[in-house]
Amino acid sequence: MSGPRDWDKELAAIDRAIERSPTPAPDAALPASGTARSPVVRGSASRAWARLGLVLALAFALPFWPYARSCGLALFAYLGAVGALIAAGAWAAANAWTHRRPVAHVLALGAIAWGAALAAREVLPRVGYARVPAAWTC
Repeated sequence: MSGPRDWDKELAAIDRAIERSPTPAPDAALPASGTARSPVVRGSASRAWARLGLVLALAFALPFWPYARSCGLALFAYLGAVGALIAAGAWAAANAWTHRRPVAHVLALGAIAWGAALAAREVLPRVGYARVPAAWTC
């Protein structure tokens, strides 16, 4: 190991290297504030919130499913709708993450968790987890 390092000299060399590096051309897709973020698509906020709105509408509607879901084809249709909720929630969460919408992302993750709870409510009694078992078919 050599002697103590002269941090002022090293930092000055780094500053000179940064000053010599070419500055990138301004990009029209970057935010007007000049921050060094990745490009954000114009209108992404409204699209992210619209997708989340669809997911939340499905999440709020599923507990009021108008058909019997005790067994058979109606059960599988309901579980398909719950699967669509989980998939759409993942779609909305990925979109919100991409477009940096933290509130929309958290709400989408909540919709995914709600879908998982709805699925567990129907599946767990049918796989022997509940005290009173339920049947898959009528």
